[in-house]
Amino acid sequence: MSPSPNWIAAIAFYLLYIAGLVFFVIAPALDKRSLDYAIFAGMFFGLVTYATYDLTNYATLKDWPVIITVIDLAWGSFLGATVSFLTYQIISKLNW
Repeated sequence: MSPSPNWIAAIAFYLLYIAGLVFFVIAPALDKRSLDYAIFAGMFFGLVTYATYDLTNYATLKDWPVIITVIDLAWGSFLGATVSFLTYQIISKLNW
């Protein structure tokens, strides 16, 4: 592991992640007027995005710990659902 994170890469990922949530989850949820869609599509989006990284590492890197993969997949799912839920609620309350 690197002694310190590459902040540019980390910020770039999270900006892309947010853009993806807005495009693939939040906008369709608002069009459907469905909080349930926002939560479950957000959860799935988080799972898929985090799985891309973690399952690739698990498949290609020697000694990649399966527990890290499981924790990251849970985190990605939680993050996607939570951000989608909060964003949907805020935008709905503001009547955008």
